Amino acid sequence: MKRFSMKQLILLLTVTLTGVIWSVIFHQPLVIGFLPGFIILVYLSKQNKQGVKQILLISIRGVYKTRVVIIILFLVSFLLPSWYLSGTIEQMVKIALHFINPHYFYVLTFVAALVFSMLLGTTVGTLSAIGIPILGTAVVLNLQPEIVAGALVSGAFVGDRTSPFSSAHQLLAHTIELPVKKQWNAMLFTTFIAVGVSILFYGSFDFFSEVTVRASEHLRWSDLSLTKFIPPIILLLLVLFRVSIIYAFLTSIISAGILSLFEGVSFVEIAYAFWNGIEGLGGGFLHMYELLLFLALAGAYNGLLEELNVIQPYLDKWLQSSTSLTGDTIKTLLATLVISFIAANQTLPIILTGRSFLPHWSSKYGKVELARVMGDTTMLFPGMVPWSVLAIMCSTIVGIPILEYLPYALFLWLLPILTVMVSLFKHVRKSKSIATA
Repeated sequence: MKRFSMKQLILLLTVTLTGVIWSVIFHQPLVIGFLPGFIILVYLSKQNKQGVKQILLISIRGVYKTRVVIIILFLVSFLLPSWYLSGTIEQMVKIALHFINPHYFYVLTFVAALVFSMLLGTTVGTLSAIGIPILGTAVVLNLQPEIVAGALVSGAFVGDRTSPFSSAHQLLAHTIELPVKKQWNAMLFTTFIAVGVSILFYGSFDFFSEVTVRASEHLRWSDLSLTKFIPPIILLLLVLFRVSIIYAFLTSIISAGILSLFEGVSFVEIAYAFWNGIEGLGGGFLHMYELLLFLALAGAYNGLLEELNVIQPYLDKWLQSSTSLTGDTIKTLLATLVISFIAANQTLPIILTGRSFLPHWSSKYGKVELARVMGDTTMLFPGMVPWSVLAIMCSTIVGIPILEYLPYALFLWLLPILTVMVSLFKHVRKSKSIATA
């Protein structure tokens, strides 16, 4: 297989990033902005002696790998309308208003998402289970939804990155050939600092926020109906018992649809809500299909990147000139950031960075150090890149654009800074010990 030249790689990066950044800035469908990058990748693949049939087969395999994400977001478009029509959202907001102290709302939101994510090990499952009632309550309390969304996403990523139940955590351990317990211990120090700083951060917003609480919003138990809890309970239980998130969403939507019929909602009204969504709340297939097309295109793009070995040779070469732990940490951070920019998913950056950098880090510093650095960078960058599949899923579930809540998702962008500082501290300490020896 002929290797992609540096000029070809720069051309590919330039076209891809220009297209997606244009889409984000001018609020155009991502699939349109991403298409030129995919076309360039196909063209360069042909130049590198790949046949049209081979390119097509690799692309189809890439789309097939993203099928679960596509199905999940397809079902998310129906979740909100179904819960709204069944009366579930209204009731969950009442419950949340009763049990969550409005004066500590932001910090309690972060802690709640953290606990759920550590139990579930999934960002999507956590946001789906508690995001809807918490954001609905925030609107009633006249709090800033983008800060609430930032707290939710921050808390959800604690478990996605750190929980032993997380598939991404397991994938990283497998990729860098490190036992899960050792990897968990490697992440512990920066995790505690980031969680502590995040609690202070959200607590400061609580301290300075004016909360609007009306007397009419106090919970009256006689107003509640146990049957309206069925859709969220089904979703939560199935996710807790490790049933596929697809089946969890589907079962919850069907149960909410049946409840809606008992509430007097017609089939036509349900179908209309599923297609158009709910005004002021979101959802609906009409607002989702462009995103689904983008995910399919991103899957095909990632398939070609991985199978044609486009980036890895240059990552290998870049690390040959090693200077220090700090320098290699920054190199790894930049490399995984670039991969996250063009890969549009979480899996490829973990695999590419882990496989490419493992030999170098194993011989120089040990696998534990690589686990810390990748845990603080590679695991989080896909949640910050606006066109990344994971970021899109988070933004879609909370119903707020990523660029609006990202400044408040402190956990995501604090850890990369922390891990560089830790590497610098270890490098300085080692230099001093050598000097005094």
